[in-house]
Amino acid sequence: MTPERPFPTGPDTPAGPPPGCPAHRPGAGGPARLAEADDLAALYERLRREHGPVAPVLLHDDVPMWVVLGHAENLQMISSPALFSRDSRLWSPLRDGLVKPDHPLMPHIARRPVCSHAEGAEHRRLRGAVTSAMASVDHRTLRRHITRHTQRLVNRFCEEGRADLVAEFAEHLPMGVMCELLGMPDEYGDRLVEAARDTLKGTETAIDSHAVVMGALGRLTARRRARPEDDIAGRLVTHPAGLGDEEVREHLRVVLLAAYEATVNLIGNVLRVVLTDPGFRAQLSGGQMTVPEAVEQSLWDEPPFSTVLGYFAKQDTELGGRRIREGDGLLFGIAPGNVDPRIRPDLTAGMQGNRSHLAFGGGPHECPGQDIGRAIADCGVDALLMRLPDLQLDCAEEELRRRSSIASRHLVELPVYFEPRPPQAVTQQPGHTPLPQQRTVRQTGSRPACPEAEAPAPGPARGAGPALAAVPAGAATGTGEPGQGRRPPGAWQRLQLWWRGY
Repeated sequence: MTPERPFPTGPDTPAGPPPGCPAHRPGAGGPARLAEADDLAALYERLRREHGPVAPVLLHDDVPMWVVLGHAENLQMISSPALFSRDSRLWSPLRDGLVKPDHPLMPHIARRPVCSHAEGAEHRRLRGAVTSAMASVDHRTLRRHITRHTQRLVNRFCEEGRADLVAEFAEHLPMGVMCELLGMPDEYGDRLVEAARDTLKGTETAIDSHAVVMGALGRLTARRRARPEDDIAGRLVTHPAGLGDEEVREHLRVVLLAAYEATVNLIGNVLRVVLTDPGFRAQLSGGQMTVPEAVEQSLWDEPPFSTVLGYFAKQDTELGGRRIREGDGLLFGIAPGNVDPRIRPDLTAGMQGNRSHLAFGGGPHECPGQDIGRAIADCGVDALLMRLPDLQLDCAEEELRRRSSIASRHLVELPVYFEPRPPQAVTQQPGHTPLPQQRTVRQTGSRPACPEAEAPAPGPARGAGPALAAVPAGAATGTGEPGQGRRPPGAWQRLQLWWRGY
């Protein structure tokens, strides 16, 4: 009979190795310390070879944990609420005092009054309110917000010919759009962007930065409590579930910060591949791949969150051939699960059309705002490439720096250069060339008999996506008033623009 392998917690195993013990250093036979790993992806692959789809690891301060590496095992865990919970009060190391109040991961561990930490009837009450508030977002309005914020951001640097697409684009676009959707457009600005980024970094000033974010959300909650409006905050306040002010603020915090961090990383990752992989860019510009498909490929290869901490065993069970004890903690391994060789034997094969990745979770705690995140990345990247189709990386690929943590891995900067261009009107459809005034071949009056009689405007680059189809000059610029040299769009063009959010 094969003896049982040791697991992180339980009466017959120590809670964790002594700090600094050389016998428990990574590679010496004991659990690997995630906080000390220079390359987590390589470490996860080593753990997969040594332990299989579920492996023992150590967090900061040598707190024991399991990391789930298999795709099927991750799905089993997140889809089994009877066996695994998001409520950290079940976690044995926390109950036993091994996780101190100042533990670096406490912001991720501490239980809050949000649906992702609740179960049963309480989960259904809170989740129902959040899902309803997010589902009510009008996608034409969302698309309009994305396009206009993209135009504003690109206008800041388009005349310079150089930019950092992380600091000047990816970190700002999700915050601007989310502030509009939440109902606080006036709060958007550099200070809020910096506060959100600092909060998520966990720096020495993270507490003060978190206070800035919560202050903005507290003011929003008070305004909507006094005067509800049709935005996410207003829908949470007025939902029949009867959320209190703290519950509203905490859910707004989760929606804002989760959408912000995930979408910043997603936009940066997609743009990096576009700028560094000629084959990927050729597929995109040649029509073999659309921007939404490029986003889905990135969600497989570089998910915005590498792991999620955590899930906690409600009873003794088994997962991936390992015995999991009641009170054990498990890391939801999104990044290692996405490259599980059992489902992706060839990592170079494209995953277009396949949405079975783990990037947005699953089960009862699946991300309710994933379509909003996808839309911000899809439309934002699409509009940026239309404005600046000649973007080139302004450094060697190996010089790109990333900041890594157990939870995520994101670009520090993405410097680019391009041909300088003049700004465009915020309400203008993004484009990289001015559209000339169109004339009909045969024109006998001030207007053609029908819109189809006009000569077609020059179209955008192939493969740019349906949102980038050619439109008449007057419709694209919003300056097609009669008597100013441009004709107003016909009924069909007006319908197209309405559908696209212009």
